[in-house]
Amino acid sequence: MRNPATLEATAAVSTTSAKVDVRDNETAMALCGNQNENLKLMERRLGVRVGQRGTEFHLSGPSDAVAFAVRLLENLEGMIRAGRPLYREDVEQGIKVLGRGAESLQEVMLGTVLKSSGNRQIAPKSIAQKRYVDAIRAHDIVFGVGPAGTGKTYLAMAMAVAFLQERKVKRIILARPAVEAGEKLGFLPGDMQEKVNPYLRPLYDALHDMMAVERAAALVEEGVVEVAPLAFMRGRTLNDAFVILDEAQNTTVEQMKMFLTRLGYNSKAVITGDVTQVDLPTGKMSGLNHARTVLKNIEGIHFAEFSDVDVVRHPLVQEVIRAYDRAEAAQSEAKLAREAAHAAPAPDKGTAALPHEAPAG
Repeated sequence: MRNPATLEATAAVSTTSAKVDVRDNETAMALCGNQNENLKLMERRLGVRVGQRGTEFHLSGPSDAVAFAVRLLENLEGMIRAGRPLYREDVEQGIKVLGRGAESLQEVMLGTVLKSSGNRQIAPKSIAQKRYVDAIRAHDIVFGVGPAGTGKTYLAMAMAVAFLQERKVKRIILARPAVEAGEKLGFLPGDMQEKVNPYLRPLYDALHDMMAVERAAALVEEGVVEVAPLAFMRGRTLNDAFVILDEAQNTTVEQMKMFLTRLGYNSKAVITGDVTQVDLPTGKMSGLNHARTVLKNIEGIHFAEFSDVDVVRHPLVQEVIRAYDRAEAAQSEAKLAREAAHAAPAPDKGTAALPHEAPAG
């Protein structure tokens, strides 16, 4: 008689096959991607075999993986039919979104925020990003907190450009604290703008991804878009503006308070940062960390939290973040163990137990 555990293990790895027919060649080609890159990605990530014949996709592999792949294909097909271009990164994110329990990709990834200068649609790619975008629409102050690569600043920029195009605001202001990331850059030549530009370069990069370089330069020249170090915000009142503070983990408590109190009428502020990458001098508290504590219960202020599963850069970025998190957790545990060992009381030599005496003969 076979062991029940063996039967259960055999059932768990049972293989199956399935077929998905998308019924038209254009949709089938979009699902395949350039040189079948989308299908190859599904095979690597899900552990299934995916073959294509005309408009039909044939899948085989472990039953649970095949069921997930069928659901993924059907959701991607729905996005294509809704007019959403499909890119390789969308397949990557689709696997994450459905894997985290979303009912469908459409409810997360079809809410277009902006069409960039290359006519590419900018839209949320994860559940956390969808909640973040919705929060920016609903609240006047939103904090986006999480690791690098989760789209915090990029989506905030897209929302700012969309608000400007829809005439909901009259200007965009992008600010960053001028803090060196662990390097001493030394004396920088040039005028004030040339000195601070290296710190603001990531904001310019994101802006140029949203609109043509010439258009962005014209808006900057006209003062409709302003990119400036955080120190330039002091003493101002920002009305009819969409204001973004990037790298907010490198603000001091005083700078964060100064920034938040600049907000005027008909304005929005989005503050983004990663609390694991603070470059302030030792002993200086991060203004972002402080704000999370003192502002968490104020109505109208929303904190959007991101994690490594929301990373939308190269897939290895997610693994890098997790590896560093594990290493930091191990260091913390080792430190606590050392402190506990040092704190343990030493045995009292005066009351040490005597050797066991043999009974008298």
